[in-house]
Amino acid sequence: MLPKIKKILYATGMGAGAPYVYRYALALANQHDAQIIAVSGLETLSTFAQSLVELHISHAQSEKIHNTVHSQAKERLRERIARLCEKECSNDSHCAERLSDIRIEDGPPAQVILAIAKEQNADLIIMGSHRHTVFGDAMLGSTTSKVLHSATIPVLVVRIPAGFHEEGF
Repeated sequence: MLPKIKKILYATGMGAGAPYVYRYALALANQHDAQIIAVSGLETLSTFAQSLVELHISHAQSEKIHNTVHSQAKERLRERIARLCEKECSNDSHCAERLSDIRIEDGPPAQVILAIAKEQNADLIIMGSHRHTVFGDAMLGSTTSKVLHSATIPVLVVRIPAGFHEEGF
């Protein structure tokens, strides 16, 4: 029996290659009539770093800045996805409706991705990789590598072409 793909978790660090990777998520979602959940993990400050910040500003100010960053990141991701959908889905009104949720969570990105994939019962994780090292393609970014080795569901890693940049995203 062929697997059913109904929930796709699109993991993004919101870098320059994000539009390239999102197109794969969108193509598979359209092909399988699936929903997309966009996820990004924001690394939190260590206790030491937080204490250094709070030497200069109050805890309340620090929290306010943190909450503002969350809101801005979520809105930025939503806007980028909306522009992509507008560009890629101009003839398909259901295309933009594929995105069912955007989650921006505190924590190490790999842990955030794996936790939300489990929580949402995702069928597939799609994420990008663009890291170049002296070992060539044998090395992946640390987040991608951690997700690949710990996920209990299939992971599609989309290789982002070197120097990829798309105007407007």
